Amino acid sequence: MTCVQTIQNRAAVFVIGMAVLTAAPGKAEAAPQTFNTALPVAKDQFVFREQFLYRKASDDPAPTDRELDVLGAVSVLGYGINSDLAVFGAVPYLDKQLDLTSPAGQRVTRDSNGVGDARLFGRYTAFHDDAPGRTFRIAPFAGVELPTGDDDERDGLGRLPQPLQSGSGSWDPFVGTVATYQTLDYQVDAQISYKNGFEFGDELRLDGSLQYRQWPRELGAGVPGFLYGVIEANLLHRDENEINGIEDGDSGGTSLHLSPGLQYITKRWVVEAIVQIPVVQDLNGAAQEDDFTVLAGFRVNFGF
Repeated sequence: MTCVQTIQNRAAVFVIGMAVLTAAPGKAEAAPQTFNTALPVAKDQFVFREQFLYRKASDDPAPTDRELDVLGAVSVLGYGINSDLAVFGAVPYLDKQLDLTSPAGQRVTRDSNGVGDARLFGRYTAFHDDAPGRTFRIAPFAGVELPTGDDDERDGLGRLPQPLQSGSGSWDPFVGTVATYQTLDYQVDAQISYKNGFEFGDELRLDGSLQYRQWPRELGAGVPGFLYGVIEANLLHRDENEINGIEDGDSGGTSLHLSPGLQYITKRWVVEAIVQIPVVQDLNGAAQEDDFTVLAGFRVNFGF
């Protein structure tokens, strides 16, 4: 579940995407790694994704020379209610460290760790067009980000700055639509979403992903798995954060990330990794810019 957004907001969007060309129960397929997919979770099946992340942000326009490092994991569980409707829950755990130069010229470290804001949402297949070897689907989704993370963490220097807080302290609804076109050789996903953020600013996202089978080049019997190359793009616009009802002029803005990655897919499980690289960061004031984010993890699907 990912720009200068706080890491809990980025992590929350790394949600499950499971694809089924033939609707075979429990079959795993390629899917985006930084956002959702329109392809269904089979009825009465579960899908679990664990995604580990490392984020580095050291490009600081302010004289404080801030360096932010974030380690974390995002756990996501999805359930197929029927062939059209699936529900999901995502919970991040984050360990954040910020090094900066104080007004006195001393280098200080501030850190936090804990559970971030969880997300609950449902996704419904509103349109599908299936044919031998390919499928096209459109699925709107809606949910809420819950204030499960601590939003008032402190250390010896006082209240931690907003990017170090584990949570937002507010109930933030979000909506969106995702479309997927899948063939035997490749898959294309596109998503638009909007989140009404009461503390961290509203967010508008446009996401795209292409997954292309690299190995085996020709389909045949007896192949244990498939290797896919992945390229994704994430365009994010965020309004300014609010602190005690006052807008923070050093937050928000527009950013674009390009992300190359790999997925190895078997019938029941997937291992995957991707690197998010900022190519545009038009941020407000002294907002800190990202260096990169690395995501790596696995997906499994199962039923009882």
